[in-house]
Amino acid sequence: MELYEYARPHLMAGKKILYLHGFASSGETGSVSTLRLLLPGATVLAPDLPVEPADAMGLLLSLVASERPDLIVGTSMGGMYAEMLTGFDRILVNPAFQLADTILKNNGLGRREFHNKRADGETSFLVTKSLLEHFREVSSHCFEHASVDSGKVFGLFGIHDNLVHTFDLFREHYPQAIHFDGEHHLNDSVIVHSLLPVIQWIDDRQEGISRPVLFISLSDRLVNHSSGIAKAVAALAASYDLHIVAGVDYNDPEKCNDVFNWCEANLGVPVWNKVMINNHKNLLLADYLIDAEPDENGGRDFMGTLIHFGSDSFKTWEDVLTFFSRLGGQ
Repeated sequence: MELYEYARPHLMAGKKILYLHGFASSGETGSVSTLRLLLPGATVLAPDLPVEPADAMGLLLSLVASERPDLIVGTSMGGMYAEMLTGFDRILVNPAFQLADTILKNNGLGRREFHNKRADGETSFLVTKSLLEHFREVSSHCFEHASVDSGKVFGLFGIHDNLVHTFDLFREHYPQAIHFDGEHHLNDSVIVHSLLPVIQWIDDRQEGISRPVLFISLSDRLVNHSSGIAKAVAALAASYDLHIVAGVDYNDPEKCNDVFNWCEANLGVPVWNKVMINNHKNLLLADYLIDAEPDENGGRDFMGTLIHFGSDSFKTWEDVLTFFSRLGGQ
């Protein structure tokens, strides 16, 4: 994957993103370099966080007061800190709300090496029981302001994370809990396909941007006889307000869960909370409908522009993407 191909110069342009790294890391983590490459119009601030949690929170409270970032992205330990920075748009990636327990479970006591270069030149630090108690005290203040910040905080949780499991805890306080196909640590693919879509949602809301609405009708033919749907969804979601619509037999409601699970597993973050069950496509209010079976459930009577997937003009997803690229997001 060539990262420069996914760069989004206009996304978060002129804005500040504060990135908070995980335990035993620093602002020199590769995720920061990737964000700066993908979002060249934004300023990405990435301080080295002090080992002592009280010192770290003190630094962060001072930093957000002076810099007023437009978005805070925190991973693991940084996600725990980010949750407490009330009043800002935030994305928490695998947040370690119970960091002390996580460290103990993974035999983390003793001398630890920093994973990345630190500005102060330190290469290691000592994890003691006293330090763990300090983490417990600071993290006990998580969620104190969740009721007033519920719309500002997204949680991203890797389905293969074997270190931190806080999805359910997050959902007790915030509705915007999202699974992604990844592990505990960020990599370039996760940043491109899972983090960037959420950043776009936040940036669009901040800017008051309303994108043309595009529905993709999920059908057996589309799922079983077409390749490239995931790539197409990711590409189209960058320019359109993309949703999935699926018809389900009224007398077989259990299939609704099958639709949601398939979308989460195969299409990922771009369609989170954007899946609709509807047996009357003619009633959809949207600009475009991509449909492999327009003769079913009123697709022919859709009031917007119908894209008949599988027709001579749109035999493949590449044909669809070529069509929409010519529209330039209109």
